[in-house]
Amino acid sequence: MLSKNQIKLITSLQQKKQRNIHRLFFAEGIKVIQELLESKFELEHLFTTQNDFQEVSTDKKVHIDEGDLKKISVLSTPNSCLAVFKIPNEKKIQDSGLILALDAVRDPGNLGTILRLCDWFGINQLICSKDAVDIYNPKVVQATMGSIARVNVNYIDLESLISQTPLPVFGTFMEGDNIYKTDLPQEGIIVLGNEANGISPEIEKLIKQRLTIPRFGPIQKTESLNVATATAVILSEFRRLS
Repeated sequence: MLSKNQIKLITSLQQKKQRNIHRLFFAEGIKVIQELLESKFELEHLFTTQNDFQEVSTDKKVHIDEGDLKKISVLSTPNSCLAVFKIPNEKKIQDSGLILALDAVRDPGNLGTILRLCDWFGINQLICSKDAVDIYNPKVVQATMGSIARVNVNYIDLESLISQTPLPVFGTFMEGDNIYKTDLPQEGIIVLGNEANGISPEIEKLIKQRLTIPRFGPIQKTESLNVATATAVILSEFRRLS
């Protein structure tokens, strides 16, 4: 059974401020939780309506009913389980290979999908500007489908890092070099911008090479691609000849 204090704590973790205070976040669903249990993340408590997760010690596992699960879930149709994990300290930024950088990406679904794409294409380092959506936002965690466990994510001053890196820096724009006709290296920083405004002027001036995904439609009135969709195309091209 859930206590009132447990309900209060878990629901408070929907807010970034509270996650930072308690250094905790939560995940829902068997697949996501299982991935996190097998990773670097340390379990605080597991709440489940089923007789599952036999590997979790009884002092950290609480059996609850569906009514209690609804009180703490952020899903419209709650799954069978919710787990609270400790937020680890950020690891040192890896400064080699392909690195993806997000400039003020704000949508949780986009960030979660981009993390899955990094995992799929073997991008081990994701860098986010400090005003990007929080990686431990419940909607982001859910959208990653467990990939949050395998990609190193850092929040930093993006302008400072890019201005000092020896790596080539690529940016995605509506106008630039056709990505399908450009020789792409196996090392570098790829910058993608905010959903509404693209890459900020401060970052844009530091971009060494502008890339674009050309439109092929005959009318060509589509304004832009969704940032997660663009990420899939770009990473696929960078990896195509690797």
